[in-house]
Amino acid sequence: MLGTGNAFAYEHYNTCFTISHNNQIMLVDGGGGNELLHRLKNKSIDWQDIKHVFVTHKHIDHILGIVWLIRLVCQRAAAGKYNDTFHIYANADVVNILQNFTSNAFSKSQASQLGKAVQFITLSHADQHEIIGHTFRFFDIGSTKCDQMGFAMENNGNPNYLCCLGDEPYNAICQPFAQNCTWLMHESFCLFTEADDYQPYEKHHSTVKDAAQAAQKLNAKNLIIYHTNDAHANNRKQIYTNEASLYYSGNIHIPNDLEEIEI
Repeated sequence: MLGTGNAFAYEHYNTCFTISHNNQIMLVDGGGGNELLHRLKNKSIDWQDIKHVFVTHKHIDHILGIVWLIRLVCQRAAAGKYNDTFHIYANADVVNILQNFTSNAFSKSQASQLGKAVQFITLSHADQHEIIGHTFRFFDIGSTKCDQMGFAMENNGNPNYLCCLGDEPYNAICQPFAQNCTWLMHESFCLFTEADDYQPYEKHHSTVKDAAQAAQKLNAKNLIIYHTNDAHANNRKQIYTNEASLYYSGNIHIPNDLEEIEI
């Protein structure tokens, strides 16, 4: 977990994470800036080892960090020092934004690598791709705020082994990709007991209680709660676990920034 915070978190970096398998690395979202590069360095992850990126949606706290990786790839490729292909998976909105911005903001030599060293894969609902040795099924989460996608990763015969629901509350249309998952990733803006103070529903977010109830309904074995605010930065694990355990009987994980989770 490179970052676990929401858009306006200051104590935590914006939510983004890597999935590693057999020395292959996939990045999910990039946070809001080049702090992403520092986070990767902190975890001894060479950015050149990342060949696959999935961007859930177009909000700046998820997409801007990706621009820095694209620039690094294009810069190295233009100098003849990058011989791989950098794949970016996202919906049409995200692809259009990244293509338009980078083609206009980069130098001509760097921009010439767009579509060559950098390949954009535009996703539609239920698209399936083989990435880092696993089958990933991408799905529209049904957001009414902006087009947003999640994914279900297959492992050990379970097509829903790891399910990421993006950064909005669980929507029943995601059920085919989340039911009986081994690991469920669900955002939570705050505790349910603090909903009147933080008004998560007005922001299209949920509470810890909501995430726990969704995990229980979906029969998830493990629940990862992330994309939170900065309240309780020093004791978030215990406080969030206490509330979630009232509504969910599985294993609860409240990761800190840079924490690794063995799945």
